[in-house]
Amino acid sequence: MGLALHDGRVIPQRELRFRASRASGPGGQHVNKTSSRVELVWDLARSTVITDRERATLGSALANRLDADGSVVVVASDTRSQFRNRSLAESRLAALVRRALTPRPRRIPTKPTAAQKARRLESKRRHSTRKSTRRPQDFE
Repeated sequence: MGLALHDGRVIPQRELRFRASRASGPGGQHVNKTSSRVELVWDLARSTVITDRERATLGSALANRLDADGSVVVVASDTRSQFRNRSLAESRLAALVRRALTPRPRRIPTKPTAAQKARRLESKRRHSTRKSTRRPQDFE
């Protein structure tokens, strides 16, 4: 089993590494005794599931989540259960990868209409008049 991507491909379980540690924050003795925080690490540089082009896209889109080795790191410590945090981390990584690999629609440049230009220029004239009436008058 593994993580399903948007186009039917799956990141194999062997490419995912999980690390558990003690979570921070409230929770009393439970937090101090159990390792419920989960870090999910996916080695993006060595993954066999994605193409080189997708690797470059993911590298730039997820740059703030990459560690020094070029691996994507996702952390989950929302619940008291390590199992639930693990599934949360998996779903977060899948969502990140899906979002990063979804192509963005190309922006079609448009030109302002004549009415928009006229409104903008009129606004600039009004603003200029307002500012000029506030200036001290020179009486010589």
